[in-house]
Amino acid sequence: MKIPKMLNDMLIIAWIKSYPDFRRNPLTLLLLATVGAIPLFFMVIFSGGNLLIHGLIGAIISSVAFIGLLAPIQEISWDRYVKIREMIVAMPVHPASYALGTALAPLFLSVPSIIFFGALAASLGALTIATTGWMVLALIVVWASMSAMGFVLSTYLSKISVTVLNNISNLLGFAFVFVPPVFYPETMLGSLSWMSALIPTSNVAGLIRAHMGLLPLSTETIIIRWFILIVTTVVFVVLTSLKARWRET
Repeated sequence: MKIPKMLNDMLIIAWIKSYPDFRRNPLTLLLLATVGAIPLFFMVIFSGGNLLIHGLIGAIISSVAFIGLLAPIQEISWDRYVKIREMIVAMPVHPASYALGTALAPLFLSVPSIIFFGALAASLGALTIATTGWMVLALIVVWASMSAMGFVLSTYLSKISVTVLNNISNLLGFAFVFVPPVFYPETMLGSLSWMSALIPTSNVAGLIRAHMGLLPLSTETIIIRWFILIVTTVVFVVLTSLKARWRET
């Protein structure tokens, strides 16, 4: 299958899965932003604004990672339930186009939230051209990592009902975004701060803070953490390509 057709199919699937829902309910954008805004609100109240920039970083990451994990699980299970996937397979569509289109759809809807929280961070002087570039790169990698993780989980949990699978995906989303040091600095974990490098969301948060000068990490440590993040992403992508059988399940 030619690459231009694969890319075209990917964009069509992303549009089908994003624009109609947005047109029916424009408040979807507000709901996505609320995921990061609620903890940010409480952080401002109880920290007196001292952790505001850390909360904004967490809000930006949650806009990408939370929906990146949920979309593959919930969308694929729903497609299986309402038989939409059979229609897509019959077109035919390459599995990569289907996977990327499914993952891109919610990311399009998250862009306004990312821009809003990013603008707030820039107004506080936390973002420069260089740090913005590193942040965008880190967000792309964590989106790919969490999306691939979602595809792997949707494959192994394909026999579970849609309702239960949605609940599991929501719990996992909250666990990856709100439990590790994403909204708060990893230095608060003390001697256990090294664990944040093992979780994609907190690893990205630490890297963004390091590039902003908010977290004192050596150049060697930053390189190692980038390596861990990329390897984690590659592992989940490989697992997705090897284990995901969306045509048969």
